[in-house]
Amino acid sequence: MLKTILSVSGKPGLFKLISQGKNMLIVESLTDKKRTPVYASDKVISLGDIAIYTEEEEVPLHQVLESIKKKEASAAISLTPSALSPQELRDYFAAILPNFDRERVYPSDIKKILNWYNTLIANNITDFTPEKAAEQEVAEEQKSVEAETAPKTEKPEKKTTKKTAKKTETAETTKTPKAPKEKTTKTTKTTKKKEE
Repeated sequence: MLKTILSVSGKPGLFKLISQGKNMLIVESLTDKKRTPVYASDKVISLGDIAIYTEEEEVPLHQVLESIKKKEASAAISLTPSALSPQELRDYFAAILPNFDRERVYPSDIKKILNWYNTLIANNITDFTPEKAAEQEVAEEQKSVEAETAPKTEKPEKKTTKKTAKKTETAETTKTPKAPKEKTTKTTKTTKKKEE
């Protein structure tokens, strides 16, 4: 679901992708539901493509949003992000993602993520898992169920058809071994010269 939710630089809030044109996107604001065009010159990023720096590796945004959802019991954040001090924002974010990189993740980034979470919850967008991961989980469950319930059968031997039998016969007949070429010697020329 996060792949279709966009952040556009220079425009406040989040947008839902409605359609794509040749050189633009049509997006709908999640706050006031107005549709506007976003051109190729605008900087647009999908929430599904955002990751948060940690001390070991980058953590996808959907995992961070899921952690916030667990902490807040699927409700909006009880604190107002704009009213918190930078240290309070870092403390709150450390409760969600303890090993986040404090040098590269700024308080303004934390504030933005918390505001995004509140906007998504207000618009009943609560499923933050990416579509591919959700589809893979369902596919793996179906495969395991099918593997357990399917009877084990032996595969029958392959039968050769008439066409393949004819092809092999013609291939065998056309590939006759060639006789080795005899080497000619120069002695015949010398004998002719002697006779003259």
